[in-house]
Amino acid sequence: MGNQIAKIGNLLFMFFVLCNHWLTAQEYLEISLGGSIDGSGVQIRVYLPENPNGGAVIVCPGGGYRYLEMDKEGYAYAPWFNERGIACIVLKYRLPDGKSGIPLIDAEQAIRLVRDYAKEWNINPGKVGIMGSSAGGHVASTLATHFAADTRPDFQILLYPVITMNPLLMHKGSSEELLGKRAKKELIKHYSNEKWVTEETPMAFIALSDDDNIVSSVNSIGYYLALKKHHVPCELHIYPTGGHGWGMNKNFLYYNQLTTSLELWLQNLLSSEKK
Repeated sequence: MGNQIAKIGNLLFMFFVLCNHWLTAQEYLEISLGGSIDGSGVQIRVYLPENPNGGAVIVCPGGGYRYLEMDKEGYAYAPWFNERGIACIVLKYRLPDGKSGIPLIDAEQAIRLVRDYAKEWNINPGKVGIMGSSAGGHVASTLATHFAADTRPDFQILLYPVITMNPLLMHKGSSEELLGKRAKKELIKHYSNEKWVTEETPMAFIALSDDDNIVSSVNSIGYYLALKKHHVPCELHIYPTGGHGWGMNKNFLYYNQLTTSLELWLQNLLSSEKK
């Protein structure tokens, strides 16, 4: 009964926001997962395609766990996915401020809600993936390696991601915001996601630049090797230049290569028979 009431409340809130919010010419639903409509707390924006193919991607923006790049690494992705028939759900997760479990909890809420509304949104509940850029890549890969029975993503897309909390390889800012400045070894290990890959980890698409001087390329390479060790399908693209933070900016020198590869990967994935 409680779940039904919550679902009705979310639908009423979605209707209110749909009637009052626009992003240029593109409609979206905006849902507060924490029950607040004042812009605080956990929220998602749902961008639905005109011609859905059943796929959906939950997008986690970066920002070093200190702030969120909602536009460049969130909302800006929606048109690209929608044009290809894929629903794009942008997650505004809470910043941890040393409370390390918060971003994962928010990502779990998001994927549960997307599957709850799969029928209404023309989404195949077996083709819901997670995507993240930079620290958002850490949120995404955390869900991909620490999922519960009902929160496993069906695939993961990671752009120049933070993966490890290993002090020798980590992105210092992300680590300190997530774990605190004096994190215990157990906590460091728990959020070093390359250590938690298993045969059940979802397939991955990873892209980064070799000259990234903010998040070391070793993060992605280590994760790729862990995926290969456990026979998880993975596609890895390392571009020679580009630095950090390019998202899906068309000014990125390798934009065409990135989007062509990602589109083909998604086509192969979404054309499978999983239901």
